[in-house]
Amino acid sequence: MKHVFITGAAGFIGGYIVNQFVDEGWHVLALVHRRTSPSLDALVAKGRVTILRGDLKNMPPIGASLVAELNSRQAALDVIVHCAGRASDVGWRSAFRKANYDSVRELVQISKTMNVQRFVFISTTDAYGLSDFHGEAEDELPLKARPSNPYPEFKIKAEHMIRQELSPEQFVLIRPAQVWGVGDRTLTPRIVDFLKTSPWIVHFGKWRGQNRWPLAHVRNVALTTFLASVDPDIGGHAVNVVDDEQTTMDEFYHILAALYLPHKRFRTVTLPFWVGQMVSSLISWISNCLNLDTPFTDPSFYALYSVSHNLDFSNHRMKKLITQENRHLFTRDEGVKELADII
Repeated sequence: MKHVFITGAAGFIGGYIVNQFVDEGWHVLALVHRRTSPSLDALVAKGRVTILRGDLKNMPPIGASLVAELNSRQAALDVIVHCAGRASDVGWRSAFRKANYDSVRELVQISKTMNVQRFVFISTTDAYGLSDFHGEAEDELPLKARPSNPYPEFKIKAEHMIRQELSPEQFVLIRPAQVWGVGDRTLTPRIVDFLKTSPWIVHFGKWRGQNRWPLAHVRNVALTTFLASVDPDIGGHAVNVVDDEQTTMDEFYHILAALYLPHKRFRTVTLPFWVGQMVSSLISWISNCLNLDTPFTDPSFYALYSVSHNLDFSNHRMKKLITQENRHLFTRDEGVKELADII
């Protein structure tokens, strides 16, 4: 049996990745910081997952626990999937560095020491910056040279460090876009909370809500991560995870409104971009001063740029991975139905 070590295993994306590897017949060594989840506990009871507890800011004990567990199983570690990190648009720079760079550096060293076959890093399409894109592929876009937000800044630095420390066949970079699906604790709740308090769907700037909002269903993220872990030809590459459907910002707002607020009718309004800049700058400044995990209200300055640009990325490499293995690319309609079934 093959073994994978997954960080952030109790989180939204990490939980789906754990289930994907289990479904493929692997044993998962799941790193959990504080709490597990019901799905993880059920897999532990079945003997498919082993829980390792620890804080990524204190790596030596985690490495020792990992070695001890593998020795007890007389097994080698085949893959590390680093999913844990700080995913936010506000907060202190030092917190992002610890979560999104320092932890990666330590895990890369563990990967080298233990001769792990593949290190898979969950990065983000935000590494390209927040500009208007028009279907470019991974190799056509440079990473943002001077990101204005610490979230992409340290994801980019981590990617550079991985490329310097590991040979191409040893790593893959997964760059999901806006991850959504059942269990999402960030993107969907923020939009729904805004819609609950607003009589309008509000857009800013020239696109008037018709810009592409690059959704990445969490099931597609998990499947791509697994396939990238075992495909020998994908080593050294980055893989954008973006759903096939061209969903606009306005469409996504209306999809969520229809699901969560079916009896509320919304008008769509578009405000000048400078109005959003003024409001969002104040929101971000206060949120950063308080070192909040999320902004106290929306939009933050970073979120404003995200929802007001045409973030249209190619997903050709992801589709090639999935189709060559005759796997199923999860569709937007299937994702909407899953959400509807639990509401």
